Amino acid sequence: MAADNILKSRQVSTMIKQGFISDPTITFSPSRPHSRVSLSPPPPPASASPSKSPTLFEMMSEEQNRESRHSDAARRRLQDQVSKVLADAPFLDPAWGEFGDVKLTVVSRDGFKVSMDVHRRVLVEQSRFFAEKLRRDGAVSHSVEICDCDDVEIYVETVVLMYCDDLRKRLMGEEVSKVLGLLKVSAAIMFDAGIISCLEYLEVVPWSEDEEEKVVSHLGQLQLHDSVAEVLQRVSAEPSTSMRPDDIFLRLLTGVLQAKDDKARREMKTLISRLLRDEAPDNRDRHDVSKDTLYHLCHRCLSSLVLCLSEATTYADDSRRDRGAIMSEIAREADNMQWIVNILIDKKMGEDFVKIWADQKELAVLHSKIPTMYRHEISKITAQLCIAIGRGHLLVPRDTRFSLLSTWLEALYEDFGWMRRACRSVDKKLVEDGLSQTILTLPLPQQQAILLNWFDRFLNKGDDCPNIQRAFEVWWRRAFIRQYVSEQDNSQLQITICDYPN
Repeated sequence: MAADNILKSRQVSTMIKQGFISDPTITFSPSRPHSRVSLSPPPPPASASPSKSPTLFEMMSEEQNRESRHSDAARRRLQDQVSKVLADAPFLDPAWGEFGDVKLTVVSRDGFKVSMDVHRRVLVEQSRFFAEKLRRDGAVSHSVEICDCDDVEIYVETVVLMYCDDLRKRLMGEEVSKVLGLLKVSAAIMFDAGIISCLEYLEVVPWSEDEEEKVVSHLGQLQLHDSVAEVLQRVSAEPSTSMRPDDIFLRLLTGVLQAKDDKARREMKTLISRLLRDEAPDNRDRHDVSKDTLYHLCHRCLSSLVLCLSEATTYADDSRRDRGAIMSEIAREADNMQWIVNILIDKKMGEDFVKIWADQKELAVLHSKIPTMYRHEISKITAQLCIAIGRGHLLVPRDTRFSLLSTWLEALYEDFGWMRRACRSVDKKLVEDGLSQTILTLPLPQQQAILLNWFDRFLNKGDDCPNIQRAFEVWWRRAFIRQYVSEQDNSQLQITICDYPN
């Protein structure tokens, strides 16, 4: 009968590898008398036999020895950490009375080993896995070895958690990465109380951005119950309970455009622009501001600009205070327009706005009636579009490009001096290069008309006029030095069709 029990005991066995229980066949063997807890470092590496002269093998061995010394330091740190965990382990408390009837050994990948005497009834009560494996053979002591562990400290800590009455208190103050490790092991051995406590902890504590990625990744890999959804509510929402992304974008952008505090408005413009430029890891999952929303805001800004300029032209005889308030509003609306246009260019949606801006004949007429010191912010929009066209960031038809310059080039000439002196953000050379490139994309007769007009203006205005000599030089060479004359191809392609008898 005793022999049958021993044989039966040996048949109830297990091996836990790589942090997960994957083998249903586990080896539980009757335990022998031993110390309650023991830490055993791996055996030292065998020393290389001495040789008479340095060889490649010896040099490789020396490198391995250096790596081994680093590894030894890491093992000592691990041993210290495990010792701290075991220092107040409940199963070492004499209050538990009886001697542990399960010898649990945890072995790391490099051979570091920790052995503990734990109690079968605790394992069975706390872990559904152990309850399944140990439900029989109640009178037999067993040895369980967990091999190839990713983190020995986490395994030992999980065993300690099984003995704790207040897991929430035990986890308090732990790092998110450690709790994720405890959750992984708890899920592997079906330690339900540990799983619930880890999930509740993760739901409460704040995460850094790196920790957030780890939490989402780990919870996606583990097959757990509905508590996971509560943890992930801070990073996901049901479509039925949240606003549409485009509604949120419209609200945020409108809030910035209507902000009363100028400093806060500038800060939020910078923040929103940076966030809109952020790339998602997978662009298919990205929610971006729509073209309709941006153009809706463009038309709103245009209407405000027309209204402000119309009011400004009727306040010639009013007090300076009223006129100053209107001029400040003009500068504000022009600045708002520049911001939206910059977003359109970044999103590669700005081609339609070039046509809209080129068609603003009424606004251009009103612009000419306002003193330059108040209106130059509006000309920065034209400069912004020319820079984008010159860089190839806006691909618009030839007629639209010429219409843009026909409507706004004179205004840009008039305001350039104020733009250069009053706006630190204006790069003079960048504006001149963008304007030059835009002019040079036009047909040669249009280039000639624009550049001859610029030539006369530059002679009279000097630095207050954009210096586009480079465009003038290119036009000169195209017109007088490298003349391309299209020749008609009089050759005719002859096709002969022959019928072959079948």
